[in-house]
Amino acid sequence: MSNSDDEEGSHAQWSGPWYLFPPIRNALIAAVIAILTFGLSLFDFLPLLVENSLYAVAMLLGGFHWLQEGFEELIDEYEIGIEILMLAAAGGAVALGLWEEAAFLVILYGAAEGVEEYTFARTRASIRSLLDLAPEEARLITNGSTQMIPARELDIGDLFRVKPGESIPTDGQIVDGRSTVDQAAVTGESAAVDKQEGDQVFAGTVNQEGVLDIEATTPFEDNTLSKMIHLVEEAQEEKGKSQLFIEKFGGVYSPIVLLVALGLMIAPFVVGLQSVWARRAIVLLVAAAPCALVMSTPIAIASGIGRAGREGVLVKGGIHLENLGKIEAIAFDKTGTLTRGEPVVTDVVAFEGTEDDVLRQAASVEQYSEHHLGEAIMNAAAERGLEQTEVSEFSSITGYGAQAQLMEETVYVGKPGLFDRFDLDIEEIQEAENLQSEGKTVVLVGTPNRIIGVIALRDEPRPEAKDVIDDLHEMDVDVLMLTGDNEETAQAIAAELGIDDVRADLKPEEKVEAVKELTAKYEAVAMVGDGINDAPALAQATVGIAMGTAGTDAAIEAADIALMADDITKVTYALQLGKRAQEISRENIVFSLLVLAALIPAALLGVIGIAIAVVAHEGSELLAIGNGLRVRRG
Repeated sequence: MSNSDDEEGSHAQWSGPWYLFPPIRNALIAAVIAILTFGLSLFDFLPLLVENSLYAVAMLLGGFHWLQEGFEELIDEYEIGIEILMLAAAGGAVALGLWEEAAFLVILYGAAEGVEEYTFARTRASIRSLLDLAPEEARLITNGSTQMIPARELDIGDLFRVKPGESIPTDGQIVDGRSTVDQAAVTGESAAVDKQEGDQVFAGTVNQEGVLDIEATTPFEDNTLSKMIHLVEEAQEEKGKSQLFIEKFGGVYSPIVLLVALGLMIAPFVVGLQSVWARRAIVLLVAAAPCALVMSTPIAIASGIGRAGREGVLVKGGIHLENLGKIEAIAFDKTGTLTRGEPVVTDVVAFEGTEDDVLRQAASVEQYSEHHLGEAIMNAAAERGLEQTEVSEFSSITGYGAQAQLMEETVYVGKPGLFDRFDLDIEEIQEAENLQSEGKTVVLVGTPNRIIGVIALRDEPRPEAKDVIDDLHEMDVDVLMLTGDNEETAQAIAAELGIDDVRADLKPEEKVEAVKELTAKYEAVAMVGDGINDAPALAQATVGIAMGTAGTDAAIEAADIALMADDITKVTYALQLGKRAQEISRENIVFSLLVLAALIPAALLGVIGIAIAVVAHEGSELLAIGNGLRVRRG
């Protein structure tokens, strides 16, 4: 069993045909030599010395890679691995004069190991192929003219142009132009995203419509695509708890198997049964080698991490993918996670004139305001096609709202407390109370003499949030909200989305305490936030999931799982992938143990010979590999 998941050799990221992959190629050539030798030997065409020499050549060729790995492990780490068991079995077969059985063993084991290494190499190559999405050349802008240069020469501050249909060579900020950009390669988003001056763009994404002039914010080798690939490759090297346990078990188990086999050869020698038990000892070395067991977890983990990376979900280690499969409860931050992160107008109540009149007057006063509520009111007016009226004597009233002279009277727009200075019965406005009870922020529009209308705003839930919560409930995952927002607003959002538990008015340190309580109650807890403000809570959770982290180093570093897109549906995708990887790993472990439970007694009782043991052993390893690859296809 090779350590191909840790391999960094020349074929660690193979992208050529499978039959030219060096370990598989060598095994195929060795198989041809062995089969031809066996065929010729049936007709006594070859002297025995020549026949055995050809088998020896086939064994050296077919076993070159795994023998090298076995000796390196023995010399460098003082560990007896599965390769040493296979070497002992082949050596024992040769000592007994079973040259064809020895060759059969070495070649089949070499082929199985080659398939395993090829699988890992292709997994690495599939994520690295994302680099091919970035163009090799960039259109550099200098002194108003453009020239083509290698994309790798782009540096921070360089200005480059991307035409419609072209890929963006490195991360940057648009300085001129607007377009839609397909970001699927980086974020996993299915729909193209509108981009304009001031927006970020990422390497490997595709400009679909307009011409964009972009200022590079990272050099080519450090762009988001490159960092993504590096993170995925690092994560595939990280081992989960199951894999670490199985490897530790294998480190003890393999020497024991070797000692037992040696005992079977030596002990019966005294009573003259050495030939029978020597054969059984050799069969035992093959039958008891735990290849499929050791392969049961890493192939599923590596496949899952690679597949997730291509979907814009960065899993930063095997242990985190394993933990995703164990999640029993998930806690969401509210603002910017379950909600859009920006207020929108939800209701307009007119006491004088029409709703449009109220919204037009409010937008006219707010047109000079920089407050986010004022911006939301102006956006709502623009959506209705309402034109703002020119105002004069505008002034902002800190903490309350704004005022301006409109149509020869002063109009105020702000929270109810703004109107306390006037002799108005605002407490009697039932509509405002009803809207506030729904968790909405109420803005009054009026003059010193009367209230013209009420505008309600709220940071609305994402359209897909309800479906995500429903999907999590179907997966038997409890859903909670941890937010610093007020209780009334939090409860209103939670009721709308169907969230099980709400904890509001929380400071950052109180979120951490809440997550601690949850981890004491559940086997595994996930926390979803923005990766920066919620970093302490993300770190406390079993699995911390940061959303919308494309191009944000701090957010990626803060979490165990980084969702490149601002897409909450990727949370359920990540959990489903984790559960699938866990299920397939368990299937492989159970299957491998059953194979060992069948082969070991059969070997000791002499029911099977070397050939059957080899076929069963290598066949089980290939089945474990194939089953593990189902994670990538799921």
